[in-house]
Amino acid sequence: MGSIANCTKIVENRRQIVNNFFIDLSKEYTIKPTFNRDNKRDAGPRINNRIFAKSVQVISATGQNLGVMPTAQALQMAMDEGLDLVEINASGDVTIAKIMDYGKFKYDQKKRASETRKKQKTIGLKEVWVKPFIEENDLNIKMKKVFEFLDDGDKVKIAVMTRGSKKVLARGKDAVPELFARIVAIVGERGTLESKSKPDERTKSIIIAPAK
Repeated sequence: MGSIANCTKIVENRRQIVNNFFIDLSKEYTIKPTFNRDNKRDAGPRINNRIFAKSVQVISATGQNLGVMPTAQALQMAMDEGLDLVEINASGDVTIAKIMDYGKFKYDQKKRASETRKKQKTIGLKEVWVKPFIEENDLNIKMKKVFEFLDDGDKVKIAVMTRGSKKVLARGKDAVPELFARIVAIVGERGTLESKSKPDERTKSIIIAPAK
């Protein structure tokens, strides 16, 4: 009985090995996602030697339909032109690929997406405080922050607290306007003066908007 049980166990083990072999073999034909240098999944299309189809319908860099050909031939055509072969549609009966400069294509896409985000961005109002008689080095540090806000598409309110300032009273009412004039000159074409505080407001300020 023990001999029969051992034989049965051996047969079962061999059957499992055979099943595992066919399971592993099937995995070879599964298209896996491509990864970039940081080992992160690349959501973009397959390009060049990452295209798995044996033949592709080729669209030239100028948009001309070159017909169906072996992928290796299409890839060689792209290389001869110093361009890439990019898979643009793999869902049909025949995979469609286009010859293009993929690096430039990605750059243009990124640029358009950035411009779209800027248009959709809600313009905020940031605030930067300066002293009435700020030193040149300190003013440069403040202006660096102002430029960061402007570059992000936000407006900047530059405010000076003058209430109870004996130095302002002693040196005259022109001290703060002169400071604002310096700031506007530093901003130059990177922004536009949008508004000023009213004469009766205790806190003197100007609002600078990003240049259009």
